[in-house]
Amino acid sequence: MSGQWLARQLGTSPAPSTRTWAGRRQGSPAARKEGRHCLSRDSSLRSRRQATRRCLSAAPHSPARPRMASDAPATLPVQLAEQPRLLKLKKMFISKFGSAPKFYARAPGRVNLIGEHIDYCGYAVLPMAIEQDILIAVEPVKTQVVQLANTNPLYLDFSTSVNNIHINKTKPVWHNYFLCGLKGIQEHFGLNSSTGMNCLLDGTIPPSSGLSSSSALVCCAGLVTLTANGKTLSKVELAEICTKTERYVGTEGGGMDQSISFLAEEGTAKLIEFSPLRATDVRLPSGAAFVIANSCVEMNKAATSHYNIRVMECRLATKLLSKAKGLEWKKMLKLQDVQAKLGVSLKEMLTIVEEVFHPEPYSVEEICTCLGISLEELRTQILSQNTQDVTTFKLYQRAKHVYSEAGRVLEFKKICSEAPASALQLLGELMNQSHISCRDMYECSCPELDQLVDICLSWNHEIMQFGAIGSRLTGAGWGGCTVSMVPSDKLSTFLTNVKEAYYKSNDQRLALEKNSLFATKPGGGALVFLEA
Repeated sequence: MSGQWLARQLGTSPAPSTRTWAGRRQGSPAARKEGRHCLSRDSSLRSRRQATRRCLSAAPHSPARPRMASDAPATLPVQLAEQPRLLKLKKMFISKFGSAPKFYARAPGRVNLIGEHIDYCGYAVLPMAIEQDILIAVEPVKTQVVQLANTNPLYLDFSTSVNNIHINKTKPVWHNYFLCGLKGIQEHFGLNSSTGMNCLLDGTIPPSSGLSSSSALVCCAGLVTLTANGKTLSKVELAEICTKTERYVGTEGGGMDQSISFLAEEGTAKLIEFSPLRATDVRLPSGAAFVIANSCVEMNKAATSHYNIRVMECRLATKLLSKAKGLEWKKMLKLQDVQAKLGVSLKEMLTIVEEVFHPEPYSVEEICTCLGISLEELRTQILSQNTQDVTTFKLYQRAKHVYSEAGRVLEFKKICSEAPASALQLLGELMNQSHISCRDMYECSCPELDQLVDICLSWNHEIMQFGAIGSRLTGAGWGGCTVSMVPSDKLSTFLTNVKEAYYKSNDQRLALEKNSLFATKPGGGALVFLEA
């Protein structure tokens, strides 16, 4: 297989053209229609040639009928001679382990276009997979030992018995994320003696950048373990398992990252909804490119408390809102649960937030009084282990962000579907509003991210035009990346201006600029490669 798609995924082709990518297949009727993946059913596939090129494909569909995706991740044959990255990984594997890998697994990173910090509140998000990925070469062995190595010498080798998996939450080292994926498959199938493996990992996702390198590793490890043990699961099942098992490193995530890593398809972003997990195509408008820019400030969710504190603030807001509205608050876990029980709109929920909460932080004592519970009950029954010592929580701000951001996601999807003449301007405004809310209400930005967004949106006096139409932080925040929507015909100038204004002003950033600033497009999801 030597298609351009596979070459791009494995990092062996020139960078894509800067021409408009979002509308490349706009001419075909199927490309203009939307589809929903309900992956609990079988699917119909296009021709083998199309399946090979796009990885995950389905028959032409009508908007009125859900479009089915391939149930399990694809397994595709490759000619290694035509794929330099795979060939190099194979040679390194042989040098490391003295034998050749039997298969390769790939899981992509992602960029979230809009819908930040709301997946764990039960609300839909709108990400797309990117071409950067985690790639693992694998040889199943009979020793019941997992040996892990990394092409990056900064990440040390690791080995352990497959029957004695221990994940230390206090040390978010790279191999713990692999162990999360392995452990999830073991537990799902009740494997008491799963297959040992030699694994060599190669990653192209910048770490701690908000592009989901950690979740991609968990997903790839889950797929590796599944394949090595001869088991089969649907993409939805794999996403749900990996979401749950990544929490072993202490991150209370919501499932967006794992879902898009498995459910992604080339050429389309996805509206990811939960309970039940499902993905709907979102065709992005032509005339714009999406650009990722790394602030070069690293943020590891598992190594800091910021992320988990936000999760707990949303959980506490759920409890207090439920109690105030006479609901069974002890059973309510997510802010979406409150809206569903009350049967009101997101706009009405924002009004309720204004009525119930005061903007000042809530002390743990005030929360206990509101709920009629003791401090011990609060800590043991509601708070997570790593938020036990937090003394104040901002409930008004967090709830206001979640309900408003959930509305922006739905509006973003609607605009993409209806494609009005002003679509780009409308989408850009939603992205800008999202960043302001993340910065002011959720407080998950940082000075460098704010500076980068300002640069991306700034007026250029030499060419007398703005840069991006919309720009926002993406990912957990507190560092990591921004995503900007840029007119396709201005992309080259935009990249030059951002490089000059943000990266060349700082030697450390300039050293990282090559892999920190790039246009991207929707890529395919996780899959397995076999040497042909």
